[in-house]
Amino acid sequence: MRSIFAISTACLVGLLLQGPLVPAAAEAGDRPNFVVFLVDDVGYGDIGCFGNEIIKTPNLDRMATEGVKFTDFYVHPVCGVTRAALMTGCYAMRVGEVGNRKHGHPVLHPEETTIAEVLRPAGYATALIGKWHLGGPGNGGPRIRQPADLMPNAQGFDYFFGTPTHNGFTRTISGSRHRTQLVRNDRVLDPGLDQQGMDQLTRRYTREAEQWIVKHKERPFFLLIAHNMAHVVLGASEQFRGASARSLYGDVIQELDWSMGRIRQVLRENGLAENTLVIFTSDNGPWVEDHLAGATPRDDHYGRTGGLRGYKMTTWEGGVRVPTIACWPGKVPGNQVCRQPATIMDLLPTFAAMAGAELPEGRTLDGRDIGPLLTNPQEARSPHEAIYHYAYTHLQAVRAGDWKLVRPRPAKPKWCLWSARMIDAVAEPRLFNLVDDPNETTDLAAEHPGVVARLSALLEQGRREIGDYNLIGSGQRFFADGPKRPDARRWIGGAGGG
Repeated sequence: MRSIFAISTACLVGLLLQGPLVPAAAEAGDRPNFVVFLVDDVGYGDIGCFGNEIIKTPNLDRMATEGVKFTDFYVHPVCGVTRAALMTGCYAMRVGEVGNRKHGHPVLHPEETTIAEVLRPAGYATALIGKWHLGGPGNGGPRIRQPADLMPNAQGFDYFFGTPTHNGFTRTISGSRHRTQLVRNDRVLDPGLDQQGMDQLTRRYTREAEQWIVKHKERPFFLLIAHNMAHVVLGASEQFRGASARSLYGDVIQELDWSMGRIRQVLRENGLAENTLVIFTSDNGPWVEDHLAGATPRDDHYGRTGGLRGYKMTTWEGGVRVPTIACWPGKVPGNQVCRQPATIMDLLPTFAAMAGAELPEGRTLDGRDIGPLLTNPQEARSPHEAIYHYAYTHLQAVRAGDWKLVRPRPAKPKWCLWSARMIDAVAEPRLFNLVDDPNETTDLAAEHPGVVARLSALLEQGRREIGDYNLIGSGQRFFADGPKRPDARRWIGGAGGG
């Protein structure tokens, strides 16, 4: 996308000599800055203001008292998939990927338009500090493993400092061959982070973010701080090792809280707080699995859902509902709770509306502008008729208003890739009232057949438009030559189109 500005030839020449085009309105400082503070595998019950009484999170708790706490904020149940949704404002199932495939962690096609590519033509400086995970797999070494056109600098970000992939799969770094690189733009700084590198990662990201904010304070900016923590392998600096009552996992959360405190402090020190919308959220629920457990529950290397059913990789609430806080002094009222459903896909259209930026032309977005939920959380209503929950390519549930309908499914469905091992069986459609029963304990399908019928129709509508494991949706995007979703052929009887 490109914004169009009516400027004279002489003015254009002058601007080109000075550097990138910046709209006059943006230079005047009347467009807000955006900071998204995205943590990894942090559960709904891991933050003090969401009910945790063991791990201390004073900075996030303060942020909630000064802003809005979202109790019903949704993401996808796996980290890379959520990142695709954040970047594009769409369900990851809809998003175009390299080779027309659907990867377990999306490999974002260069033709997709990211949130950074929406904001940059409107005059925004853009940076990603942290985990990318949208360019394909990679495992250490002196060269960046992902093609340049799949990395953040080719996807709208002026600056990238972070890891192309995740931390690993195991409780300790010695238990895995996986190593993630640390990269600045197109240069590898560390070919494979060891435990010491993991311990310093949150602190390094925080320092980079502080410096970048100060450097770009004279123009509007979009900063995505995508912390690798608390995804295993866990790491915490010496200052925070042993600081919490919850062992290493709690130490990690308390350092993330410190990081948020530092970011908000640098915004205040530079006179930016009242013109900056800060969002805190997680990419999915906690990764709860036996090999990440400790000798006692307090030594587990994973978080808690606060009583919500399920966890990462599942579409129960514990996998897809995450702690989320928004703060913007003077614009977002303080000490508010928003109980309306919203999603991480909403950030792109919301930021675009606030920045006066153009949305991607000819693209269907699943996100909606939730500005009213931010500024009037008690009166505004969710703009979503339905919010769909996918495990990989499998459409498993829909939320509409107070209700959630879960579709029947087998245990460990083979079409859910490596997430399948975490997925339980559902024999019949199950209906839950999430206002009365957020933990999904009481099936009300028999008592409310009309609600089941209405949500079933919404599920079918979503299947046909966005797609399913055995159905290519009419609204899915494919940019490459060749068959659509070639990895889906085996599930749909050899038919490559749809």
